[in-house]
Amino acid sequence: MSQGFSSSIPASTPMPVAIPLRAVLPWAVFGLILSALLLYFVGAEQGATALLSGHAVHEFVHDGRHLLGFPCH
Repeated sequence: MSQGFSSSIPASTPMPVAIPLRAVLPWAVFGLILSALLLYFVGAEQGATALLSGHAVHEFVHDGRHLLGFPCH
């Protein structure tokens, strides 16, 4: 005799879990602020708008600046 699954047992389908907006909103705001800060350091941290003195930040993000199309020379 063949032992197998019976076709009379219904297959259960997983249901998605609803995540409330109140749980997602703080993470979305955090991600937006972090992205804006990263964009500032890659795109504008030089010259008159520099928050940090020296060229350390500029040299650290130099290749990323060119990759994203920001001029720096």
